[in-house]
Amino acid sequence: MFHHSTFMISLTTFSLYLLLSLLPTTTTSLPTIGVTYSSTTRQDSPPPPSPDRITTAMQNLKLTHLRLEEPDPSIIRSLLYTNISLFLTIPNYLVTPIATNRSIARAWIYTHVLPFYPRAKITTISVGNAFTDVYPESINNLLPAISNVHISLRDLGIRKISVSTSFSFVTAVTSPFPPSSAAFQEIPGVNLIGPLLQFLSDTNSSFLINLYPYNLYRLRPEIPLGIALFQEHPFNFRDDFTTGVRYKNLFDIMVDAVVSAMALEGYETIPVIVTETGWPSSGSELDANSAYAEIYLKGLVKHLKSGAGTPLLKDGVKGVYLYELFDKEGAGNGRNWGILYPNGSTKYDKIDFSSGWKRLVNVGFILLLIVLQVCC
Repeated sequence: MFHHSTFMISLTTFSLYLLLSLLPTTTTSLPTIGVTYSSTTRQDSPPPPSPDRITTAMQNLKLTHLRLEEPDPSIIRSLLYTNISLFLTIPNYLVTPIATNRSIARAWIYTHVLPFYPRAKITTISVGNAFTDVYPESINNLLPAISNVHISLRDLGIRKISVSTSFSFVTAVTSPFPPSSAAFQEIPGVNLIGPLLQFLSDTNSSFLINLYPYNLYRLRPEIPLGIALFQEHPFNFRDDFTTGVRYKNLFDIMVDAVVSAMALEGYETIPVIVTETGWPSSGSELDANSAYAEIYLKGLVKHLKSGAGTPLLKDGVKGVYLYELFDKEGAGNGRNWGILYPNGSTKYDKIDFSSGWKRLVNVGFILLLIVLQVCC
């Protein structure tokens, strides 16, 4: 027998589901996941892989962001009309010449950018990589070099490629824990960080940081291995008593230390890109092994895709680049960081590195639905 009340409940339920499907949502991008590629320069190493093999490896891994440490025009050319975004690095040895002569900056752009852009999706140029570590005596040349590259791009009508420089976390940031106590470490008499952050803010560029939980874990014996490897154990946390924040992994601790250091300078809203991170799958140290490397990569990817961000950076970092695409045969320091073997074969169980989006439903509407459901 048909009951009017049953019909009304069903109609109400249907209406609620229909309203839910029409709820206004906001869509925000999750951190992009990319990988670093650098050609092997050792004399005893085999020839580097062909550009086509690099492209194939990227596609097989579902990676759409590639950071070239030593940009090769042939690799850039091979990525024309693909969905792979390119992050280019100007070698450290060119920073001082570019600082003193803008025509050298323009010549580099004429070789590595102008013939390919925008058919190649070049998004970022880093002027040097950890330059302050490699050439500490030439730190004052870094900002003029960045400025000359930026101006040269604008003179050529290119306005959508951001310019920055990358730092090494362990030398750039003091007192990483608690994160609230972190500050940038500068050489006495050198004023770099403040003017650089002002430049990044003015040009909508990102702060670039090489961030290795492995290295900090090795430097600080008090750091538990589980926190460095994203492992979830009941007592696997550290509290920042100044901010009241609880940290469950070392990656977030390090990112928030960078955010706190920028906030101390008055620039906490500048996006952060992690230009290098990873865990060695082999090496002379006991903790450099493929099992830990796989745990780190899977934990990192899961964390980035969760959309949780970090305690101080709710939207998370803008992007993360894994170091690196291929193992280097005959690596000088005995460590291998690649996510693939030198011949391109898979090292780990399949990890989905593809970037994604998160949809956030309007909470007010959800509460309204709950009230309607209860009342009806």
